[in-house]
Amino acid sequence: MKNKYVFVLVMLFTILVVSFGFTNIYVSHSQPEADEDFVVVTSFYPMYIASMNVIGDTEGITLKNLSEPQTGCLHDFQLTPADMKLLSTADVFVINGGGIESFMEDIAKQYPELVVVEACEGIELLCEEDTHGHAHSHSEEEDIHGDEEHDQEFELGHSHDEDAHNHDLNAHAWMSVELYRKQVENIANGLAKAAPKSTESFLANAGMYDRKLEALQVEQEKLLTLTQGEEVILFHCAYDYVAEDLGLETAFCMDLDEERQVSAGEVAEVLEVIQHNGVKYIFAEALYGTDMCEMVQKEVDVEVIYLDPLNRGEYEADSYIEGMRKNLKLIGEVFQ
Repeated sequence: MKNKYVFVLVMLFTILVVSFGFTNIYVSHSQPEADEDFVVVTSFYPMYIASMNVIGDTEGITLKNLSEPQTGCLHDFQLTPADMKLLSTADVFVINGGGIESFMEDIAKQYPELVVVEACEGIELLCEEDTHGHAHSHSEEEDIHGDEEHDQEFELGHSHDEDAHNHDLNAHAWMSVELYRKQVENIANGLAKAAPKSTESFLANAGMYDRKLEALQVEQEKLLTLTQGEEVILFHCAYDYVAEDLGLETAFCMDLDEERQVSAGEVAEVLEVIQHNGVKYIFAEALYGTDMCEMVQKEVDVEVIYLDPLNRGEYEADSYIEGMRKNLKLIGEVFQ
């Protein structure tokens, strides 16, 4: 009988120990860790690559992207419940600004305390007269509007993004190497302010990346002797920044995408500009511009240069530099 009681006591003790162990395991897995990583979410591909270079191997920082790497620009991007859930985990949201992220008002309402770093802050963006097929220029009056827009303080939910969209700002600033360098600087400063313990790492990484970008800008400037003053037609408004950096004059700009239906009248307008201005070059994106360019080339003698808008690709740290270098090589080969 005595042995029976001993056996029961041993069994009860064993059950107690096992139960206590499983309880500890459950609690440890169900409760958040005390020192979770600082989460940085970017809006789309160019911002992810820039932030990747700024963050580098900084400890305690997790980088995530809101959109898929092949999304491209966010003109018609719709937030999903999964996107909002991701943003709920973010400590910082890095955006391009200038109207690219048209959903910022919704995010501001849902997450009013979310820290937003705007890469285009303080950058004078180009203006679009019309992104649907009419020629545009950068008049003094337009430049004034652009300056006024950037002098306004960015406020979530209204001013900068909403007004910029109304004024048709061209926010593809990453396509200018010089302005992209400023965007990287803005991101580094913004992240340093949000996570001050990592300031030294952010600024060091940004400095190393900027030295690479500076060398790329030097390569670009060597093309000026070939391109300065030439006229060009653009079938993507992002290339307006490439044209600006290379001293090219934009004779005509038309944005082409998967939903863009080009009319016969617009084709005729493009041909008229080419013939009247003696335009010899077209910058286009192969993904959406091939059909249009082939129609034009059947009628007139013009060189088409298919450039990468650098708004989609692989998550590789040097993808921007490699993509822009390839663009510059293509331009240099045609303009020689």
